[in-house]
Amino acid sequence: MQTNDSVLKKLGLPVLAIALLIVMVAWMAGAFNNKVKPGQSEQQSLVKLDELLRQAIEVERVKKEVFEPVPAGIEAKQNSLISSRILAKIEKVHVRAGQQVKQGQLLIELEKADLLSRESQAKAALSSVSARLLEAKNNLKRSEDLSQKGLIANAALEQTQANYDSLLAGKQSAEQALLEAQTALGYAQVHSPIDGLIIDRFAEPGNTAQPGMQLLTLYNPATLRVEAHVREQLAIGLSLGDTLQVRIPSMNKNLPSVIEEMVPAGNAASRSFLIKSRLEAEGLLPGMYAQLSVPVGTKQQILLPSDRIAYVGQLNVVWVLENEQVVRRFIRVGDQKENGMIEVVSGLRAGDLVLPVQS
Repeated sequence: MQTNDSVLKKLGLPVLAIALLIVMVAWMAGAFNNKVKPGQSEQQSLVKLDELLRQAIEVERVKKEVFEPVPAGIEAKQNSLISSRILAKIEKVHVRAGQQVKQGQLLIELEKADLLSRESQAKAALSSVSARLLEAKNNLKRSEDLSQKGLIANAALEQTQANYDSLLAGKQSAEQALLEAQTALGYAQVHSPIDGLIIDRFAEPGNTAQPGMQLLTLYNPATLRVEAHVREQLAIGLSLGDTLQVRIPSMNKNLPSVIEEMVPAGNAASRSFLIKSRLEAEGLLPGMYAQLSVPVGTKQQILLPSDRIAYVGQLNVVWVLENEQVVRRFIRVGDQKENGMIEVVSGLRAGDLVLPVQS
């Protein structure tokens, strides 16, 4: 019995190994899979291929206009530097930076006691010379009557006439002095020349304003435009009224603008021309950075929806249907276009079938 048990133990391990080997070979041969009827496998492959074809996008080269981004800035067409025209102490400042103002609105008041005194003196001087002129006029009339009757000498008449002429000139001078005093008095009140927004305030009550001294700056937000220096090769192809796209990077906006002014002289140093185009949009401020898109011509491009591209690190990958097989292909992309399209620089050619991103 011990001999038989020993023999069984010796034979058991090889037999078990052989049995497992037979089972594995049978499994790999598909013995345990459901049998596929003849032709069914080919039919499933055709169905899968048809599904892939429905999902695929055929690559085409399209003719697109090419634009060159030109650095630009937002500027106000209507802006004003408010300065004093007289020497006077600042009495009141009615506005601050960021405040909206209307045309003609009172902004600053200067001290006007001295100006009122000058006006009063000018009025008194005019009144005095007017009274003396009236007296001289009456004397001249009497002298003329007496001269016609031969009762006075011509020399007396000429003296009366000269006195009248002198006083008449004095009245005109007094009227001019009064006008100057009233004009200076008007300068004591500084009004806004335009509808606009106060940019900065440089004056405070108690300061002394001098002629030409900067007090306030303001601009009209409704007159913003884009100003760009465009190289001459591109500028010569532009005309007044052309519509160009403007990108505002800080706001992530693309806006249309219309060329309204082209400076007819170029910058000799940069070989460029200043182009000014009208822009209408809310939230823009003078001094903001912009990019003006200037057309440079056309070229053939391959555009692909961004959702067909997978980004693996710094690599761009697409899946194409090639010889009825799904093949992964690396591509190089360019700029992102409108409507979610991306330019493919290399890696695809016309006629390729691009599939959705494969997991």
